Amino acid sequence: MTDIELAKKALSGHSIALCRDGEIFTGDGRGISPMMGFIAEGRDLSGYSAADVIVGKAAAMLFVKAGIVCVHAKTMSRAGKDLLEKHGIPCTYDLLTERIVNRSGTNICPMEKTVSDIDDPETGYAALRQCIEEMKKQNS
Repeated sequence: MTDIELAKKALSGHSIALCRDGEIFTGDGRGISPMMGFIAEGRDLSGYSAADVIVGKAAAMLFVKAGIVCVHAKTMSRAGKDLLEKHGIPCTYDLLTERIVNRSGTNICPMEKTVSDIDDPETGYAALRQCIEEMKKQNS
C-alpha cells in the first residue's frame, strides 16, 4: 500500500492522517489546527502524504509549507486544489467545491478569507497564525 493509501485508511475517525514510509500519525483537532500545531512543534513533515477531511487554500498552504508530497481530501476547494497543483503536489478528493464555509454555514471560512489574496505559503502561515491569535482574543 502507498503512503497516501495508508493515510486515507487511517483518516477514519480523525480529522487528518499523515504517512511517510508506512509511519502514520493522526490529528483530531478542528479545521487547520492539527497542521498549525505540527508546524509549531517543528515536526519534520517533508515527504509525508496527507489525508484530510477538508482542504481549502489555508490547509493547502500549510501542506506546501510543511513539504507534504501528496494530498487526499474528503472535501477540497478549487482554490486549495489550484494551490497544491501550482506547487506540484498531486491531490485527489471525494468532493470538489467552490469554497469552504464557516462552521455555521453563513459565510466563507475565516481561514480561507485570511489567505484568499496570498500566494506565498510563508506569508500565508504568518497571516493564519495572526488570525487565530485575534480570534482567541475575541473569544476570551
